[in-house]
Amino acid sequence: MSIQLESIKSKMLPPQAEKKMRCWIRSRHLICSGNFFIFETLEYTTIERFSQCVASLGGTVICVEPINKIWMGDHRQVILYQAKASLHTPHHTLKQYWIKAGSAYTKFDERV
Repeated sequence: MSIQLESIKSKMLPPQAEKKMRCWIRSRHLICSGNFFIFETLEYTTIERFSQCVASLGGTVICVEPINKIWMGDHRQVILYQAKASLHTPHHTLKQYWIKAGSAYTKFDERV
Protein backbone atom coordinates (compact mmCIF):
# COMPACT_ATOMS: atom_id res chain seq x y z
CA MET A 1 0.00 0.00 0.00
CA SER A 2 1.46 3.34 -1.01
CA ILE A 3 0.46 6.74 0.31
CA GLN A 4 0.85 9.54 -2.21
CA LEU A 5 1.45 13.11 -1.13
CA GLU A 6 -0.55 15.88 -2.67
CA SER A 7 1.31 18.60 -4.51
CA ILE A 8 3.39 20.36 -1.88
CA LYS A 9 4.19 24.00 -2.31
CA SER A 10 7.45 24.96 -0.73
CA LYS A 11 6.96 27.22 2.28
CA MET A 12 10.56 26.99 3.34
CA LEU A 13 13.69 28.76 2.17
CA PRO A 14 16.55 26.54 0.93
CA PRO A 15 18.94 27.40 3.83
CA GLN A 16 16.27 26.40 6.37
CA ALA A 17 15.50 23.22 4.44
CA GLU A 18 19.15 22.18 4.26
CA LYS A 19 19.62 22.87 7.97
CA LYS A 20 16.62 20.69 8.85
CA MET A 21 17.79 17.88 6.57
CA ARG A 22 21.27 17.97 8.12
CA CYS A 23 19.61 17.56 11.53
CA TRP A 24 17.72 14.50 10.24
CA ILE A 25 21.00 13.07 8.88
CA ARG A 26 22.65 13.42 12.30
CA SER A 27 19.65 11.86 14.06
CA ARG A 28 19.70 8.93 11.57
CA HIS A 29 16.18 9.62 10.26
CA LEU A 30 17.62 10.46 6.81
CA ILE A 31 20.13 8.37 4.87
CA CYS A 32 21.45 8.37 1.34
CA SER A 33 21.06 5.24 -0.77
CA GLY A 34 22.51 5.50 -4.26
CA ASN A 35 21.00 8.60 -5.85
CA PHE A 36 18.09 8.77 -3.42
CA PHE A 37 17.48 10.06 0.07
CA ILE A 38 15.50 7.73 2.34
CA PHE A 39 13.64 9.27 5.28
CA GLU A 40 11.94 7.29 8.06
CA THR A 41 9.70 8.59 10.83
CA LEU A 42 6.77 7.63 13.02
CA GLU A 43 4.88 10.89 12.42
CA TYR A 44 3.17 11.65 9.13
CA THR A 45 3.39 15.39 9.77
CA THR A 46 7.17 15.01 9.71
CA ILE A 47 6.87 13.40 6.26
CA GLU A 48 5.04 16.54 5.15
CA ARG A 49 7.87 18.75 6.51
CA PHE A 50 10.43 16.51 4.77
CA SER A 51 8.49 16.95 1.50
CA GLN A 52 8.57 20.74 1.93
CA CYS A 53 12.34 20.62 2.49
CA VAL A 54 12.91 18.48 -0.61
CA ALA A 55 10.71 20.78 -2.73
CA SER A 56 12.53 23.85 -1.41
CA LEU A 57 15.86 22.33 -2.52
CA GLY A 58 14.52 21.55 -6.00
CA GLY A 59 13.92 17.84 -5.47
CA THR A 60 10.99 15.46 -5.67
CA VAL A 61 9.47 13.01 -3.23
CA ILE A 62 9.04 9.80 -5.22
CA CYS A 63 6.94 7.77 -2.80
CA VAL A 64 5.78 7.45 0.80
CA GLU A 65 4.95 4.05 2.22
CA PRO A 66 4.00 2.63 5.60
CA ILE A 67 6.69 -0.03 6.04
CA ASN A 68 6.24 -1.40 9.55
CA LYS A 69 4.40 -1.16 12.85
CA ILE A 70 6.48 -0.49 15.95
CA TRP A 71 5.41 -1.18 19.52
CA MET A 72 5.40 1.84 21.83
CA GLY A 73 5.02 0.38 25.30
CA ASP A 74 2.91 -2.72 25.90
CA HIS A 75 -0.39 -1.68 24.35
CA ARG A 76 0.24 0.72 21.47
CA GLN A 77 1.57 0.29 17.96
CA VAL A 78 2.55 3.14 15.64
CA ILE A 79 3.19 3.11 11.90
CA LEU A 80 6.70 3.65 10.56
CA TYR A 81 6.62 5.68 7.33
CA GLN A 82 9.37 5.73 4.74
CA ALA A 83 9.75 8.45 2.10
CA LYS A 84 12.06 8.23 -0.89
CA ALA A 85 13.24 11.44 -2.54
CA SER A 86 15.55 12.62 -5.30
CA LEU A 87 17.31 15.99 -5.27
CA HIS A 88 18.24 15.90 -8.99
CA THR A 89 21.80 17.01 -8.29
CA PRO A 90 24.51 14.32 -8.14
CA HIS A 91 26.97 16.35 -6.06
CA HIS A 92 24.52 18.08 -3.74
CA THR A 93 26.09 19.31 -0.50
CA LEU A 94 23.67 17.17 1.52
CA LYS A 95 25.15 13.99 0.03
CA GLN A 96 28.64 15.19 1.00
CA TYR A 97 27.36 16.00 4.49
CA TRP A 98 25.79 12.53 4.78
CA ILE A 99 29.13 10.92 3.83
CA LYS A 100 30.80 12.89 6.63
CA ALA A 101 28.17 12.77 9.41
CA GLY A 102 25.54 10.21 8.43
CA SER A 103 24.92 6.50 8.75
CA ALA A 104 24.22 3.67 6.31
CA TYR A 105 21.11 2.67 8.30
CA THR A 106 18.23 4.64 9.80
CA LYS A 107 17.57 4.55 13.53
CA PHE A 108 14.59 2.23 12.88
CA ASP A 109 16.58 -0.38 10.92
CA GLU A 110 16.49 -3.75 12.68
CA ARG A 111 19.94 -4.74 11.33
CA VAL A 112 21.64 -2.27 13.66
